[in-house]
Amino acid sequence: MSQELSRRDLLAAFAATGGVFMLPTPAQASDITRTVAAARMAPDGFAPKIYTVHEYETVKVLVDYLFPKDARGGSATEAGVPEFMDTFLEIEAGMRVAHRGGLAWLDHEMRRRTGKDFITASDAERRAMLDEIAYPARAKAEYSHGVNWFNSFRDFSASGYWTSEVGVTDLGYMGNTPVAEWTGCTAEAYRRTASMVDVG
Repeated sequence: MSQELSRRDLLAAFAATGGVFMLPTPAQASDITRTVAAARMAPDGFAPKIYTVHEYETVKVLVDYLFPKDARGGSATEAGVPEFMDTFLEIEAGMRVAHRGGLAWLDHEMRRRTGKDFITASDAERRAMLDEIAYPARAKAEYSHGVNWFNSFRDFSASGYWTSEVGVTDLGYMGNTPVAEWTGCTAEAYRRTASMVDVG
């Protein structure tokens, strides 16, 4: 795991980038998802190569706020999103500092507010912090870097979630499923299509 940059270095990089970092292309996301799925099935499981232990635990907590387990499907951690992120960071070294700088900023800001880092803060304290950066239109100007970083983090998480088996199942995707007999579209499909077509 990476320990080469200090928290101060990460915060400086975070400030320099405005919190924005690059995201995987759809092709990269699919490749990484396959790599992660294989790594998770290995006898020793997955071990992060880029995140520190603390960063990895923070990512696991944070992604489950974005994609919690619910009646529709599994959580982000069940989908392997933290592993997806670490694997992409291993491939794309250029985005490591900005991404990890945002994690350092999140802890820094949480300590300023509560005296605790993000993962030791209470659920209410975490949610209050996330409310400050999750809604760009109403966020305070002083949180602009945090808002930018969180937007990138959310999109990064979504790339990992929606390319995973858990995410695809959640979407209800039925592709590559053999059909023994084609009996035409369902009444529900016709109703939905008709509602989208302008017949006037």
